[in-house]
Amino acid sequence: MSLPVEFIKKYQNLLGEEESNKFFAAIDSSSKKGFRLNPLKNNYHDVQYSLADPIEFTSDGYYGGISGRDSEWTSGYVYSQDPSAMYPAVALNVKPGEKVLDLCAAPGGKSTALASFLENKGLLVANEISKSRAKDLRENLERWGATNVVVTNESPERLSKKLPNFFDKILVDAPCSGEGMFRKDPAAMQYWSPEYVLTCQARQKEILTQAMKMLKADGELVYSTCTYSPEEDEEIVAWLVENYHLKIEPLKLYPGMSMGKSDWSKSNLPELKDTVRLWFQNGVGEGQFVAHLRNTEAVEDASSKVKKRKKKHQKKSSITRLTKDEITTVAKVLDNFVLPDSLENWQKTVLQSNGHVFVPAVDPELLNELHILNNGVELGLLKKKRFEPSHQLAEVLGQKEQKQLLNLKNETDYEHYLHGETIKVNSELRGFVLVAYQNHIFSFGKIGNDQILKNFYPKGLRK
Repeated sequence: MSLPVEFIKKYQNLLGEEESNKFFAAIDSSSKKGFRLNPLKNNYHDVQYSLADPIEFTSDGYYGGISGRDSEWTSGYVYSQDPSAMYPAVALNVKPGEKVLDLCAAPGGKSTALASFLENKGLLVANEISKSRAKDLRENLERWGATNVVVTNESPERLSKKLPNFFDKILVDAPCSGEGMFRKDPAAMQYWSPEYVLTCQARQKEILTQAMKMLKADGELVYSTCTYSPEEDEEIVAWLVENYHLKIEPLKLYPGMSMGKSDWSKSNLPELKDTVRLWFQNGVGEGQFVAHLRNTEAVEDASSKVKKRKKKHQKKSSITRLTKDEITTVAKVLDNFVLPDSLENWQKTVLQSNGHVFVPAVDPELLNELHILNNGVELGLLKKKRFEPSHQLAEVLGQKEQKQLLNLKNETDYEHYLHGETIKVNSELRGFVLVAYQNHIFSFGKIGNDQILKNFYPKGLRK
């Protein structure tokens, strides 16, 4: 692998000859793959993949590769993720019931982990500024089947204006120079330069400035990157400590992790040793830097900064309550299925927008004027006194054992269904059914008296 000359000189100077040679050699070695199981799903250990090699710092992470065509993937039972990249979500130490923000969330690996830790309690806002990447984020979170997630496609600046001092915990996995991805994605080297590193540093400070506006007093922030650059790692953490009421919290070192370098920051802050770096040569995965910080600002100081804003004249919202007849129409379908605890009282909070029926994770008025891709769970679509359940609901219902369920009998039927084809079945079930393969629920279907399974797998996901 042809590394940039300035990059080589930089790390020879930082690491010394012996350690830098190990580092450069490791960049030429093969990557290690990993995946996580989804504890929200029913019987989530029921997968075909080997669980013999667990990743020590995670509860549901394992070394090994998976396929995006397998039923475990389409049903949201597994998520493919670099082992090192699993650590930032773990480091945030999320508890059920908390309000959590993943500010730079696509494609969703860390967001799905945070959703698992919340156990459908509290709130996760997963934000991505890129429109195309936000679409991938939504699809991955939809597959995961959590009920308490809001997906936004916004700038940090607009988000912070709406949600000041709102979150208990925030994860900022910042865009960076990508030095820790050189092995997995050699194309990342084409963009690298000392100037690009400083450009990334400036952008990271801009993002973190907005993140701090949204963090509660005594809230916690995890800052992570997939680069080794001190300018984007230790220097950024030192900048945070110097400019905000933040204290570095020690992170537990697991095998394959190294302490941060105090002397790699101009401030030479001793607490920087409590940050963590995962090197290629340490054998865990790709490159990662992680810092955990706590906001020590007094509650009264933080609350005084929240300015009461005058209510602007807002456009009339398309979001309305359902009528009793509409609730009855929806219930005729939902009553055939076992709902997770978080949706048991859906009738009390259910809303609709242009026929799209959903149970919000947060009051839509709070997010007014923001670009929201998903708020909570879309139950389905009302169409002239009939109700068609959504794909997201099918993934959510994978949390519970179901009776209105059709298990496809073989891989051929499964592949045909993924293509969007109808299938002849031998079943006494009628109407809307959940469709599974190998007991992994991944879609809705509908069976008529002709025993033809009508396909409701979304066109955008068909393979």
